[in-house]
Amino acid sequence: HRSDGCWKCSSVPLWRYSIKNQLFPKCKSGPVDLVFLIDSSRSVRPHEFETMRKFMIDILNTLDIGLNATRVGVVQYSSQVRSEFTLKAHAKLENMVKGINQIIPLAQGTMTGLAIKYVMNEAFTAEAGDRPKVPNVAVIVTDGRPQDRVAEVAAEAREKGIEIYAVGVARADMTSLRAMASPPFEDHVFLVESFDLIHQFGLQFQDKLCGVDLCLESDHSCEHICESSPGSYHCLCLPGYTLNDDGKTCAAIDLCAEGKHDCEQICISSPGSFTCDCSKGYKLHDDKKTCSMIDYCSFGNHSCDHECVSVLNGYHCRCNEGYRLLDDGKTCQDMDLCNTVEHGCEHECVSTPGSYYCICPEGQLLQEDGKSCGTCKSANIDLVLLIDGSKSVRPQNFELVKKFVNQVVDSLDVSAHGTRVGLVQYSSRVRTEFPLNMYHTADEIKAAVMKVEYMEKGTMTGLALKHMLENSFSEAEGARPSGRNIPRVGLVFTDGRSQDDITEYAKKAKEAGITMYAVGVGKAVEDELREIASEPLEKHFYYTTDFTAISTIAENLKLNVCPEESQGEIEVKDPCACESLVEFQQATMSSLETRGGLVYETRRLCSLITF
Repeated sequence: HRSDGCWKCSSVPLWRYSIKNQLFPKCKSGPVDLVFLIDSSRSVRPHEFETMRKFMIDILNTLDIGLNATRVGVVQYSSQVRSEFTLKAHAKLENMVKGINQIIPLAQGTMTGLAIKYVMNEAFTAEAGDRPKVPNVAVIVTDGRPQDRVAEVAAEAREKGIEIYAVGVARADMTSLRAMASPPFEDHVFLVESFDLIHQFGLQFQDKLCGVDLCLESDHSCEHICESSPGSYHCLCLPGYTLNDDGKTCAAIDLCAEGKHDCEQICISSPGSFTCDCSKGYKLHDDKKTCSMIDYCSFGNHSCDHECVSVLNGYHCRCNEGYRLLDDGKTCQDMDLCNTVEHGCEHECVSTPGSYYCICPEGQLLQEDGKSCGTCKSANIDLVLLIDGSKSVRPQNFELVKKFVNQVVDSLDVSAHGTRVGLVQYSSRVRTEFPLNMYHTADEIKAAVMKVEYMEKGTMTGLALKHMLENSFSEAEGARPSGRNIPRVGLVFTDGRSQDDITEYAKKAKEAGITMYAVGVGKAVEDELREIASEPLEKHFYYTTDFTAISTIAENLKLNVCPEESQGEIEVKDPCACESLVEFQQATMSSLETRGGLVYETRRLCSLITF
């Protein structure tokens, strides 16, 4: 026995003597599937191969051969691998002996790794006769150094449950033998000086294959579980543990330390398993992995006057805007913001819980800044222009339409807080060229207008009105909330009859409070324009036969933006003329209805008489 735990024999071949004299009975170890893997490379001389052939037959003579006892297969290898017979090929000893005697050596290289892979994937399969729950034993006999890698494939074979004995002869490499064999090496690695001495392995092999249960009869030193195999044993560990390098002791698998868990906060390890927990102030979810902060406010005992805010390990109270928290930490008191902040209201500040707003005197309107007052607010509007891009417009006229749009823009006070402008082009489909919230200066808008590309095709005015109502005047595209009373104005420019119905969405637009202007050119149908335009029609409906005249319409449009402020641009008429009296009477009745103040009209009348 060598100092490195392997067997080296050079004595008289006692095994051969013992077999001849029948000193040992047949092995009754129980069912075993045994495969011999023999090296038939060029280095194995003919008489040595004959010795190896005799070696296999002698071992078979000690075994209880049979399909329900020990099954044997033989594979030879050199540069290639060849199965001589499989585990299920022969049920009788004489047939196996005959098969071994018929083996013709391959006489090439030494591809041991390739041979082990073949045994693992082909020899020990159900198709080849391998039986489930029956020990798999492979005996590798070689006389040289492998010409390929053996460590990885041998490890894979051992992991699949194949117990490997490595028998080296003469020039065999001890390192390679140990890389192939199963542990412990002292039971599975053998090295003899010549093929004549290979039979010494048979004696040891019979002891291993047919011997006693070493787990019961020896001090195996396995910490957890000892599992017997023919002539050997190996140690196993309980679930949740892994076998240490010594092959005997076990170590708990710490999945937390290895990071093999999905706990959000705390991982508590147990052998081969783990549980999750949460930090203080958090609770574990039903998935037993994730955590959330404990909502102390949800317990319903906080007594906060307004709002309870959960924090880690507790809560605190918070008041709505415009209120302050009293010293008890729970009660809220209203603050008069008009008296405590710089509200900036030009006329009067009105406090509300947590806020305030400005109001103006009768006859004046609150401006866009929400603080100042003025007589006209319509200069601040949300304006969406729908321009006809149908084929009948023609490219040169479409350029005039873009100039018309820019002429309208020049008459407006464009800014983020003043007038906002959006542009939509339509033909057979509708396309938003830019929404209300894209540009905040007239120059930006005019530059964008000039870059608009002509669509051509049909005239779907109804579809355009629907798009304007549902999209263009949405807060998502920049329309200011209706509660702020910013006038919404839509202007439709077309040169022909609509190819779809306009009635529904023309009506819905006006019902939604949108002031509609209709501008028609050329073949535009006046009845459709009148149906689109808001009342009174004379202020919201325009028509011209020629595209070159639309600039005049643009000039007139700005007069209706803020009537009171544009009086200076209107021709002064004789107040005593009949039409002037009629106009005055109509304006007075309208003012009485809309302004609701007789006193206001009396003062205005007095001022006119004075004039």
